[in-house]
Amino acid sequence: MHRRRRTALTVSAALLAAAPLLTACGSQAHPGAAAVVGGDRITVSTVQAQVADVREAQGASPQSAQLTDQSGQLARAKLHGLILDRVLDRAAADAGVTVSRAEIQQMRESAVAQYHGEEGLRQAVLQERWLAPGQIDAFLREQIQITKLGQALGADPSTPEGTKAIGDALTKASKALNVDVNPRYGTWNNQQIQLTDYKAPWISQVTKPAQAAAEAGA
Repeated sequence: MHRRRRTALTVSAALLAAAPLLTACGSQAHPGAAAVVGGDRITVSTVQAQVADVREAQGASPQSAQLTDQSGQLARAKLHGLILDRVLDRAAADAGVTVSRAEIQQMRESAVAQYHGEEGLRQAVLQERWLAPGQIDAFLREQIQITKLGQALGADPSTPEGTKAIGDALTKASKALNVDVNPRYGTWNNQQIQLTDYKAPWISQVTKPAQAAAEAGA
């Protein structure tokens, strides 16, 4: 992927990571769980399986060593994404937002065209999103959800105000789900909008206006 491109794919991915979430209080009460979200366990084995899929894809890439070196926090990244997925599902449901299989397929076709083929898309998301091929559709579904959530809220995600409105909806959903993270992965930090000791590689520039807006409204 050419980093100079500011695509909808890039911006909405950043927004997914940028929304403020409830700070969780890591618990030992759920053995084998990486986190508990809305009473449902995200198991350590689920996180490990996602990591293994990405490592396999990285190993097959011509830039294998570089990709592996750049993704040292892969387990935290995967847990971060799995929790965000559930929080976004709740926020979307609260707003009456649904996503069809046809919408996901249409977005995938657009992304394939943008990156000059399926292989181009796979290499792009592997490098910048740490996604294995089998994780792409779930990611695209999130892209559509965040766009439709913004529309349902009347929020423009290209503005700090719009980003904050979407973030507020995700915060509400996160609180309702009572996110609880296993201490080995850290805790949710509401101000930094991520797991402690983990920083998503694609969000730093986009989160700044969202954080500023949130702090101004505090």
